[in-house]
Amino acid sequence: MDATPHGVGTQTGMVRGLHYDSVTIALHWASALLVALLFLIGKTIDYAPNGALRIDYRSLHMALGVTLLAVFTARVMWRFAHGGVLPPEGNVWLARAARLVHRILYLLIPITLLLGLANVWVRGDVVFNLFKVPAYDPGDKALRELIGGWHALAADAIVVVAGLHAAAGLFHHYVLRDGVLRRMLPRG
Repeated sequence: MDATPHGVGTQTGMVRGLHYDSVTIALHWASALLVALLFLIGKTIDYAPNGALRIDYRSLHMALGVTLLAVFTARVMWRFAHGGVLPPEGNVWLARAARLVHRILYLLIPITLLLGLANVWVRGDVVFNLFKVPAYDPGDKALRELIGGWHALAADAIVVVAGLHAAAGLFHHYVLRDGVLRRMLPRG
């Protein structure tokens, strides 16, 4: 991820004030928004009445999942093409924890998306009343429940880890008062 210098130097010699580039920032916040929407829809689908509304709601969930897959792919490609991450600010243990959380998210997101695709294939589904994805084995309820459960568990894990990630950003901003959160905020 390209960083543009916006002030360098501190009393500790750490590089401070660097920002991520606008593409990285946009992909980060698009990912966060999509994860939040997907989680909200996933947790409320069963409350939609049967029929066209539920079909459209499930279809929206699937469409947003495919969108997250595209955004995540673009994010990974951009990261590798434009060089990694910014140097850490502050405590080395906090930097290691941040790196671990990012790695977990970069592992959980594709796993959850692949389980979502598997869930659609195993269950079968109608997409916006335009076409039908045939079920892999329509009579295998146990397989549907297994894949659906794994997908839900992985989605829950993303939200927990992303919540820790967000809390850490707020901790950096309000308690440590360093520049970590500002690195990922859009510049005006």
